[in-house]
Amino acid sequence: MNDQYEIRAIAPYTLRELRVRDDAGNAPRPVTEDGAGGNPLRCCLGRSRPGERLALVSYAPLRRWARETAAEPGPYNEVGPVFIHPDDCGNWAGDAFPDAMRGTRRVLRAYSADGSILGGRLIDAEGTGAELTIEQGLADLYGNPLVAAVHVRAVEFGCFLVETRRV
Repeated sequence: MNDQYEIRAIAPYTLRELRVRDDAGNAPRPVTEDGAGGNPLRCCLGRSRPGERLALVSYAPLRRWARETAAEPGPYNEVGPVFIHPDDCGNWAGDAFPDAMRGTRRVLRAYSADGSILGGRLIDAEGTGAELTIEQGLADLYGNPLVAAVHVRAVEFGCFLVETRRV
């Protein structure tokens, strides 16, 4: 267990809402996983399997966090697509960074308690030289006492993957 931050999948009550109407005001789009699967699932922080039924929804992670904490995300209030299971899957209960959310290129975005962006880190396992791991990047960002939350995103599409919050 990390003593600086906790890793959070999308909360069960938020998933119930998203399965009816997403953060863009739309009904979830049903998708059947084709090919090899492997899409990141934000409900259980796993990966999809071939033939699995999924729901594609728009999700505003900073807006949802702001509702809980009275932050004001302002211009950082992004909405983007995420895959979730269309039915309750039991969520995620781990405490180490989930392997399914790792990748060769990730960006970490740090936010203050008021919702302002404080900076970020690029995690690039394809780069040359001494590269940071996700855990090292998170520890570095949480070393700043003003950091309240860090979002992990995929570099190529900018997709939100997972949220961490200061404990």
